[in-house]
Amino acid sequence: MALAIRTFSNATGAFAFFKAAGHPLVAADLRALLAGLGAKGDVAVYDPHGHAADLFALHPVPWRPTEYLVQNLEDLGRTLFGLQARPVTDLPGLDVAALLIAGFDAGRTVGAIRHLVPAGAAVVDLDGARLPQGMLSRPDRYLDPINFATNVALFRDGDGVATRLATANYWSGYGAAAPRLWLRLFDADGKALATWEQPLGAPGAAVVIDSRAVRRRFRLPPFAGSLFLHAVGIAGHDTVKYALDILGGDGGTLTTTHDANAFPADLYAGVPAPDAGQRVILWLQNAHPLPAPAGAIRLYRMGGEESAVWEEPLPAFGTRALDVGALLPGVRWPGQVEVHAGRHVVRPRYEVVQGGRSLVAHANVERTDLKPDPRLPELAPVLGKGHILPLPLLPPATWRTRVLPTPMATRQHVLPLMALAYDADGTLVAQRSLGALARDHATLLDADALLEGTGGLRGGHGHLELVYDFRAGDEADGWLHALARCTHRASGHAADTSFGSHVFNLPVVYRGEPQSYAGRAPGLSTRLALRLPDEPGLEALALLIYPASGPWHDRSDTALSLVAADGAVLARAHVAIPRSGSLLLRPAETFGARALASARGGTVIVRDTTCRLFGYHALQGPDGRFSLDHLFGF
Repeated sequence: MALAIRTFSNATGAFAFFKAAGHPLVAADLRALLAGLGAKGDVAVYDPHGHAADLFALHPVPWRPTEYLVQNLEDLGRTLFGLQARPVTDLPGLDVAALLIAGFDAGRTVGAIRHLVPAGAAVVDLDGARLPQGMLSRPDRYLDPINFATNVALFRDGDGVATRLATANYWSGYGAAAPRLWLRLFDADGKALATWEQPLGAPGAAVVIDSRAVRRRFRLPPFAGSLFLHAVGIAGHDTVKYALDILGGDGGTLTTTHDANAFPADLYAGVPAPDAGQRVILWLQNAHPLPAPAGAIRLYRMGGEESAVWEEPLPAFGTRALDVGALLPGVRWPGQVEVHAGRHVVRPRYEVVQGGRSLVAHANVERTDLKPDPRLPELAPVLGKGHILPLPLLPPATWRTRVLPTPMATRQHVLPLMALAYDADGTLVAQRSLGALARDHATLLDADALLEGTGGLRGGHGHLELVYDFRAGDEADGWLHALARCTHRASGHAADTSFGSHVFNLPVVYRGEPQSYAGRAPGLSTRLALRLPDEPGLEALALLIYPASGPWHDRSDTALSLVAADGAVLARAHVAIPRSGSLLLRPAETFGARALASARGGTVIVRDTTCRLFGYHALQGPDGRFSLDHLFGF
């Protein structure tokens, strides 16, 4: 029951059409435009760009076209509503009342075929349901992905729980003059509660959207729904990235996740099953202007046969919370859950509830297009360690770290893995082969056991690296993922974070690795943002890691800028991180308490032009509350 739309391809990138056709500002207009065509009589559909199937999947109509026409002769094998595609050269001989051109920017298309349209037939295109011109970052090309830089946030306020979305104006660094956010808040049933715009301010300025302020401003009741974000007037980067803090609750919850990934996928994985005494809630957010039908969402035990169907519809733009343990009672931590989502929802969040506290983290997109790459073992002499998944080792005296490798591609049947532990100075202190893990494995790597007998970590902290162990097997595809669960030993408060592997700091490129946030690969530079809290009593910290797949600079050349909420740079510092080492960054120690007080609610920008760093950010309170997730780059 997958939705027949295209959202993203790792080969070609983003498809903007589904965002244009499903944008909440124009979806109703487009639905009305299409519905009205049926009253005109027989309708032919001309599909010059291959968008018709996506259009009707998002906007079902009560009528059926009588003809299906295409421009590219290679598309003659396509069908629409059971109609075989015909070349548009057949148009003059058709007896139709209307011709629908299934595309935007249709002026030139209409001009090219106007003389072929049967006499009396109306010509209708989708430009009657476009976004206003003022909302286009590139007005000359409507379906440019930069025009549809959108994302969705899980936004809640009520019962003592609040959410705080934080990002920064990184678009002005690419030349944007006056970027802004267009925002619409939906409740759980997809009803629009509020719509507003927010300027993004000066280059580097912090952007904060607090559910408590939104609720006061619009006099709203409690809500648990979706915040739709559309970045307008931007340049250089078509992804809306953010950190999302969830605060409150009876147990003093403090947890962090990040952007939802704006491209709904077929499958998601990396959802942990509940442990004893826990509930795991899966938050589903419909990304589209039509409901997901009952039975469209299924949960499976990863690698196993146990499954469950969610037997309820999900309203258009609506949000629902599923109890994973109730649906799959036989799956327990460290078992994992796979979500068959059918492109109906953005990347789900999961919430682990225990003892009045909760942690919120995200699932990851499970790839359907990957298969093991036999060249990766062959290229090991060039790629060195190759794909590295860096994971945090916060000070072990305070935090316990456990790692759960998570299959993240449908053809990953075996994961041959090695775990490496490095101290802050970049010294390898422990390593262990995890062997060839089966898809249904339930193997936890406990950092306490890994470090036992090593004498501990110099510097008091370090990091883990998961890499392929080609001695245990050769099935590798480069899409290596894992979940890290960190638990505060004294308070029992926990946080989850997950990510995937990359090739780090090599001058050669293989299949786009090392990746680059800006420009072409290889990505050999760093631009990360650490958001600073404006909540009293909370401290920000970050673990900056310098992973290297092979020989690179002995030390990083890393600049740190303390940026106030309005974008003003208040202080600068410089650090040098050893290769394969890490730095536990505490802004108060680096910049001083006075400067940090002036930067409340601002950002620390991490910049390095000599190497690519990876990092994790955290907030912690005096009572053992803390949050953890990976930093976002731009």
